[in-house]
Amino acid sequence: MTWGEVIASALALPGAERSTSYGRDAIAVRGKMIIVIGRTDDHFVLTTTRDEAEMLMATDPDCFYQTPHYAGWPGVLVRLATADPERVAALVERAWSRRASKAQLAARP
Repeated sequence: MTWGEVIASALALPGAERSTSYGRDAIAVRGKMIIVIGRTDDHFVLTTTRDEAEMLMATDPDCFYQTPHYAGWPGVLVRLATADPERVAALVERAWSRRASKAQLAARP
């Protein structure tokens, strides 16, 4: 999977906009970041719930992980090389839905 593919699936969601976070390429909804490319191009950061982050890391540690910087934070790092595109698209949509307005949620087919 590539960062471009992640961006394309995110931008298909109502209200998702290209943005930056700490100078890095990101997607935001209503001004809140949902995904951002990592410090290196081999991974990205996905906002989740703490419980979801724990579940993702437990079920697929080759793809999902946290560094000490992200421990306890509602987010997870995603390795692009091992990411399942369908699973990532579903997770990005879930992150989007937590930030989207009622009107944006209603606009989703």
